[in-house]
Amino acid sequence: MPELPEVETVKRTLEKKIAGLTINGVNIMMAKIIREPSPEEFSAQVTGRKITRLGRRGKYLLLYLTDDNVLIIHLRMTGRLVYTAPDEPLSKHTHVVFLLSDGHELRFIDMRQFGRLQLAPLQALDRVKGLKDLGPEPLGQEFSRDFLRRELKRKRVRIKSLLLDQTFIAGLGNIYADEALHRARLNPQRTANSLSPREIAGLYHSIIAVLQEGIQNRGTSFRDYVDGDGRRGSYQELLRVYNREGSPCPHCGTAVARIKIGGRSSYFCPACQREQ
Repeated sequence: MPELPEVETVKRTLEKKIAGLTINGVNIMMAKIIREPSPEEFSAQVTGRKITRLGRRGKYLLLYLTDDNVLIIHLRMTGRLVYTAPDEPLSKHTHVVFLLSDGHELRFIDMRQFGRLQLAPLQALDRVKGLKDLGPEPLGQEFSRDFLRRELKRKRVRIKSLLLDQTFIAGLGNIYADEALHRARLNPQRTANSLSPREIAGLYHSIIAVLQEGIQNRGTSFRDYVDGDGRRGSYQELLRVYNREGSPCPHCGTAVARIKIGGRSSYFCPACQREQ
């Protein structure tokens, strides 16, 4: 699933292309992709509207339109949002096509069909399901060492599970949680309230560092993720532990291990990230 760096990369690549353009029409090939309003109302409400700017909240991409509406896009597992010329062959899994005023198209493609598009009034954005309960942005001002120290003291859950909780911190997923914990030398099975002030500070800096590196390298591509230009990211080449079971830890050379926590795979170094 695209995480914060991937969605931020899609936002940045598309912003250069589509901000200021008008949506001249919409072709909806799969109605269930439109969460709300109805596909007919969705089409009517976005047609003729200008895209004023792009934003991101957690793993959600936001397209702000004239008439104070916001197009909310969640890529989920395999979603892609690609700006392309109209004569490019249409992918088999293309479900929504926005016809843009510069003659190009913005295509929503999703092999697994889990992604969703939704239109909401700007003034109601903080009440939209999925958005309203998100925690602070880890690259924003609300996310601080004081916040992390205060909140971790109250949590008795495993730190890996907590980092994946979007109501705790918005945008982190399996890839960047594993990478941050490895960088901070923390075992993913540790309970959150067991971390010392020094360990919390290390985790804080590690979360920010891996997310910034992910963005600088245009995200992580294993199978489906591409940016708004259709290009793969390159951060998969720099991953230290995620999806590297059996490979040597870059710190100590110990084989990277994989365990299940809360039904999700977690990759870590048994030597560098000992459970205390």
